[in-house]
This record gives sequence, structure tokens and C-alpha cells, in this order.
Amino acid sequence: MLTQDDLKLLQSKGIDPKAIDTQVDNFKKGFPFIKLIKPATIKDGIKAYGPKDIQRLADYYLSNYKGYEVLKFVPASGAASRMFKSLFEFSTLVTEQEQIETLKKEPSIQEFINRLSDFAFYDELVKVLEKDGLFIEQLLIDHNYRTIINYLLSETGLNYASLPKGLLSFHRYSDGPRMAIEEHLVEGANYCKDKQGRAAVHFTISPEHADNFIDEINRVKDKYEEFFDVTYEITFSIQKSSTDTIAVDLQNKPFRESDGSLLFRPAGHGALIENLNDREGEIIFIKNIDNIVPDRLKADTYLYKRILGGSLIEIQEIIFEYLDALEKGNVDDEDLRAILKFAKKELNLEPPVDYNALPRIEKIDFLFNKLNRPIRICGMVKNAGEPGGGPFWVQNSDGEHSLQIVESSQIDLNDPCQKEIFGQATHFNPVDLVCGVRDFKGHNFDLHEYVDASTGFISIKSKEGRSLKAQELPGLWNGAMADWNTVFVEVPISTFNPVKTINDLLRNEHQ
Repeated sequence: MLTQDDLKLLQSKGIDPKAIDTQVDNFKKGFPFIKLIKPATIKDGIKAYGPKDIQRLADYYLSNYKGYEVLKFVPASGAASRMFKSLFEFSTLVTEQEQIETLKKEPSIQEFINRLSDFAFYDELVKVLEKDGLFIEQLLIDHNYRTIINYLLSETGLNYASLPKGLLSFHRYSDGPRMAIEEHLVEGANYCKDKQGRAAVHFTISPEHADNFIDEINRVKDKYEEFFDVTYEITFSIQKSSTDTIAVDLQNKPFRESDGSLLFRPAGHGALIENLNDREGEIIFIKNIDNIVPDRLKADTYLYKRILGGSLIEIQEIIFEYLDALEKGNVDDEDLRAILKFAKKELNLEPPVDYNALPRIEKIDFLFNKLNRPIRICGMVKNAGEPGGGPFWVQNSDGEHSLQIVESSQIDLNDPCQKEIFGQATHFNPVDLVCGVRDFKGHNFDLHEYVDASTGFISIKSKEGRSLKAQELPGLWNGAMADWNTVFVEVPISTFNPVKTINDLLRNEHQ
């Protein structure tokens, strides 16, 4: 039962009351598991390009991309606090003996301390300590690690625990440290610059960090514009409150705060389909904020971004030609066979079993509807034990088979067959996508039409000591893009260098 205050809250957030019914229903029923058919592998769902194709596609992109509106889309709203979990725990220890014992058991903390000067933020940390008459060398001699950690994480010093990853200093250069957002500006200048010399970069951010992002971008933008002879078009968006989902208690009743108001929670990455849908880019590169490397290692990144982009442009141009012919009816039976062959080979589309028996007009409708969809080219890295979703052939609710990126939480791992298939994955998803979001007439697709609303995640959380259930929308590269045309392409592990913990910045790839 919703009160008048509830309805006012829903109106202020832009949420349809009917959506609450659907969300509560999802809590009660749960989301159905995805049915895996088999893992996508090389030559069976994943393309692996040889040297000739690598050079050809990279050159094709460089020869053609400036004729398109290219956008670099970077999800950057995530807080960095999870990077510092072990440091948080260490900072709560009171006695010296507790600290000594923890250092023995936690080599990551010992590594953090021993290699403190190797972090890009080291000089900044030294300065904030010295402002208060503290000297890092003496603190280290005195084993006063808690003070160092406090000045790194709290507002007393650099306040890193309260900042998003995008505003942390990741890499060190001769002219000073670079934040993660700066590395994305550098990337954007190298594969998104159009013929007018503009590079469009979009960051999704959280509202509490909006001013910080704008201030930092304004501080560094001119330097990179001059260095790369580029004009940046930098935009930001905030995850829409209309995508928030209601929380419920363990009896699936709406969870209410102490003042009686409904509790809503952000709906995860999947909500960003709204932000993506609002963008004007014709070709959109998507890459997480923390998957970056210093300049000395960027060559592979640039090469494979061009390969993925070249593959998109090449495939999309053929799709557009076919769609134009199908719409006009300028196709004979031989043309239909050629279009179907292309769809099966390049887009992994499977026609219905009775396709050959269909009347000609129904074949045309089938091919037109399947080709006339958004398209994504997804980089896939060989499985190396990293967490994250993987590429699989799945059976859709209508019985069709399609390529999807699937997370472990979407699979019934209590089913031995499904668990075995999941364990056979040869590749995983590094979130490295290039998307075509306009149709063959140049109109933007409405991306809402291609979301699988039956996918999602339910997790147990707590608020003020009370347990609750939270619900996330279909992930951006999972259910939110479930009905897109999908192509998987193998990319090297060198293009995947995420920063999940603070010590990841000590890996050679970030030094």
C-alpha cells in the first residue's frame, strides 16, 4: 500500500508506481536463471584476427572513423572505497602487537608500506603530511603506519576513501601524476578525434562528485588539448533517480526508513542504458574508468580499439546496404540467401528451424528485423582467472540461441550441467565495447526496446542494522544489451589492466 507521501516521492524521482509492483514481484519470484548452451570459443562465437586482418581493420578504422560522430563513454561513478578494504581494516587496529601480527598475515599491507614511494600519489601524500609538521620518512621509521593511511584515506589528507576512482592519481609522469580521467582524455585524443579535431568524451558520475570532476577536468584539459592538438567535448551525466529500485525487507514488504519513507537504491550498471540512450554519438566506445595504462603501454590499447572500431564500421556498412535493399524489396532469392549467410557468419544469427518453409515476405521481415538492431563489437580476453562475466551461447525465452555476456550470478550453479558449461569458458569480458546505436537511416535506436527485463540481480544488504533485499537492473553489457546484434573478438590481455585494489597500482602495467 502506497501512501500519499510515497506517491509524492515516486513523482519526484520520476518513477511510475506500476514499476514498484513489478520490482516487488521480482523480489517474490526471483529472476530466472539464464540457460547456457555452451561457451563461446574461437571460431564458435569468438573471432580471432590474424596479422593481415589486424592491420586491415586498424587501417580501415583510421581511413573512415573521422566521417562518424565518435564518442568515448566511461562509467566513472563508482566509489574508490573498495580499493582500500585492507587498509581500512588495518587502520582500526589499536595496539602495536595487533599491527605486527596483521602485517605477518597480510602481505598486501606490507607491500603497500614497503613500496609507498612507488605510488603516483606519493608526492601529494608527502605534502599534506608536511603541512601538519609530519614527515613520511620518520613515520615509517617509527612504524606509524596508521597516520600515513589516515592521511591517504581521510579528509585530513588526500581523502581518497571518499573520492571516485576517476579522481585518484594512477600513474606517474615527468610532469606530475595523472588521474584516471586524464588517461581517458589521452585515449580519446588518439582514437576519437574527428576531422574538425574534436574528441568527445562522456563520463557518468555521481552527483556528490560532480563539482570535483568539473574542477579537475577544467584544471587539466588545456594541457592535453595543446599537446594533442585536439578540442575536447567533455560531458557528464548522473545515473537517473528514475532508475532507482525499491528495497524490501526479508518478507518482501517495502523497506521503510526510520521516518517511514520508502528506501530506494541505485540500480547498478544496468541503469546506465538510460545515460547511453541519451547520447548523440554514432559510434560509442565503452570502457571502465580503471582499465587504463601509462603511455608507454598504450600502443596495444590504441591498436585494438581501432581493430574493434574498424570491424564495427565494416560490418555496419554491409548491414545498412542490406537493410536498404530489404526495405525497398530489391532482393531476389539469391540475395536473401547471401544476406542470411552474412547474418549467420558475421552476426552469429540462427534462423528459425522452419525458415526455409517461410513465404518470401516473411523471410524478408525476419532478416530485416534481425539486422535492424543496435550492434556491439565486444573485446574478449583469454580466461586468466579474473572475476567477471564471460561469453556464452544461451537459449533465450523464445527458444532461440544467441551470444550473451553472462555473470556467474545469472547461472544456476547448483545444476551440474550448467556449472560444467560455465567452467568451460575460455574467455572473459573485460568491458571493452564499440557500439553502433543508429539505424540505416541515421536515426538513433531507442535502446529501451532491446533490454531483457527478465534479467537482474537480487542481493542481501543491511541498513542501520536491519537486513534488506536490493535489486539491480540488467547489467549494461548483460541484459541491458541482450537483444543487440553481438560480435565477440579476441583481444590480448595487455588491453585489460583494471585497478580493483590499491596494490594493483604497483603492478608493472601501472608503473
